[in-house]
Amino acid sequence: MVISLSKVEEQAPGLVSLAKTAAVSLTKHGLAGQRAAVYLVIDRSYSMHPYYRDGSVQHLAEQALGLSVNLDDDGIVPLVMFDSRPYPVVGVHLADYQGVIAEQHQLHGGERTMGGTHYTLAMHQVVEHYRTSGATDPALVIFQTDGAPQDQSDTQVRLAMASKLPIFWAFVGFGPREVAFLKRLDTLPGRLVDNASYFHAGARPQDIPDSQLYDGITGEFATWLPAARAAGVLA
Repeated sequence: MVISLSKVEEQAPGLVSLAKTAAVSLTKHGLAGQRAAVYLVIDRSYSMHPYYRDGSVQHLAEQALGLSVNLDDDGIVPLVMFDSRPYPVVGVHLADYQGVIAEQHQLHGGERTMGGTHYTLAMHQVVEHYRTSGATDPALVIFQTDGAPQDQSDTQVRLAMASKLPIFWAFVGFGPREVAFLKRLDTLPGRLVDNASYFHAGARPQDIPDSQLYDGITGEFATWLPAARAAGVLA
């Protein structure tokens, strides 16, 4: 069973509105009752520092939790941060989510250690965590970034290989301009099924209505599910 709204109200009253908004989006796309493990991948490259300062990254973590309580039953979203290095997977907990992004960011050195952009490091972390988690439901990965990676060719290969896995990659772009590379990933040829989407949240992600972000994440996830079943990726 997914987490009840009463439990959200008890443990994280600040997330009730997000949970309700996410539920509306899921129902709109025929996903009411669907189960999935929600992951959150966050870019920690140096160009991201304004979004750590203004709370945009923290808000995305809260949005991920609001979605997760409608899809999963443990109240935990695995968080993967990346730049030029991989960082350990940690859990964002329903009962202890406030300030988690700033805490993890500072744990890794804050702005002084923010590096480059290598998507494949984070993708590997997600795949390995999912494989060893024992999960039987598909994974929905919210993958946030503000620019193209330095490992573009490897990323495309990794995404094509991952199309054989029960993992959907919902890329979310931050910044004043759309990320052309993410648009290419969204339409990448050579995949068993289309296992990715792209939603651009703009230069002020907190100004994007929560409903719009959720629709941008869940819309293509809804079309991936039957395609993945038809291809034998999902049971």
